[in-house]
Amino acid sequence: MSLPKGKKHSSKVSATTIPSDIAIPPLEDLKVQDAVEEPLITPETQRVLLLHAARQPYELIRDYPVPQVQGDHEVLVRTEAIGLNPIDWKAPDFNFAIPSLPYISGRELSGLVVQSPKATSRLQLKDRVLVISTDYRDLRKAAYQEYVVAFDYNTVRLAAHLSFEEGSTLGVAFVAAALALGVCMGVDFSSILDGPDLYTLIRQIPSESLAPDIRDECLASIASHERATSGDWLAVWGGSSTSANLTIQLAKLAGLKTLTIVDKAKHGLRLTDHHAIRTDLLVDSHDPQRAVDIIRGNLKGKLRFGIDTRGRESASSLLQALAPGNLSSPSAAQEGSPPPSPPSTPHDSTRLGAHLIGLTGLPKGSAPEGTLFHAVPIKLFHEVPEVGEALCAWLERLLEKGLVVPPEIIDVEQGLESVNRGLDRMRKGEISGGKLVVKV
Repeated sequence: MSLPKGKKHSSKVSATTIPSDIAIPPLEDLKVQDAVEEPLITPETQRVLLLHAARQPYELIRDYPVPQVQGDHEVLVRTEAIGLNPIDWKAPDFNFAIPSLPYISGRELSGLVVQSPKATSRLQLKDRVLVISTDYRDLRKAAYQEYVVAFDYNTVRLAAHLSFEEGSTLGVAFVAAALALGVCMGVDFSSILDGPDLYTLIRQIPSESLAPDIRDECLASIASHERATSGDWLAVWGGSSTSANLTIQLAKLAGLKTLTIVDKAKHGLRLTDHHAIRTDLLVDSHDPQRAVDIIRGNLKGKLRFGIDTRGRESASSLLQALAPGNLSSPSAAQEGSPPPSPPSTPHDSTRLGAHLIGLTGLPKGSAPEGTLFHAVPIKLFHEVPEVGEALCAWLERLLEKGLVVPPEIIDVEQGLESVNRGLDRMRKGEISGGKLVVKV
């Protein structure tokens, strides 16, 4: 039996409950089902990794205070495994997304609930969970520590068949994929295990509840007649990333046709053989212009949606492959038609715009006529409880039914102190096509 950290066995048994002539074996010799389960005890201090300055490694601190639960919807989770993300080394190396110093990083983890929320919740004490921490300004929620505070509506119960290591691999990528598809593209997931229709949900929320910097993306970025539906094509540039992995899985569940632009020499066979992320068209990214020509030649004006996971340069290439102003009828799109009306003019219900979503960057300048640029409103997940709860409850069902599978684990490092070594491996490009996990 796995015991809470810092807790020792006790072999004392009351003589009033067991006759004195019965030999009592030591607790560690008992079978799991016979052992006396001890209560979870949270220490006052813990080990954390602190970043003291940009372009420095994280420092292991052994006596840092355990974060305190404050709100009725907060839980305390004992960290068991951490999923490493590129932002964890890029932020200190390039000095961005660090609101204060010293700083605790880490965006996703799995663990055990050691303090349940005061409010009515899906979560109970000792639940195995994955925590998705998109609120990087609240250090209590950062993953690089032994105990983490999380909102219950940002926490997902792990299916019994998933390990802690598997649970730590997919949280942030799932949220980014679901918001990109559901908000920026308007995909309705309600037919998939009663998933959310985010496009409709956020329009039922008072607009003042949405942060000003994401309000337009949430409410005005795509018209209702342009929403992506089953049969539409989606191109994902950078298909080897974890965010691409989850995007493709969710897009396929929604009935979209997918094409992936990826380094086929490294990832072609893996993507072709993997049932969950196998796409309808696989294009080599080695020659970007050739990739654009292949897409345009094959889809002949039917590609309206693109998601880039790499950066500004690849996003610019993907922009060339999109076909703004195509018609809702594939045959009509191939026959040619007059230029589309600008977005500000009354729309023709048969004419549809193109949409480019950048997860890590967008092309310079304004979007060309007939095309809209999108940035994923990630803070919706932790700032709007209705959105966070809808996504987490849905992910629980998807994982339980096996409709979403965790990304491949490339390797597992041991101990919180190994995070720096793991991030160095990511800097060197040694981790590709899956996740590097740290077992705490």
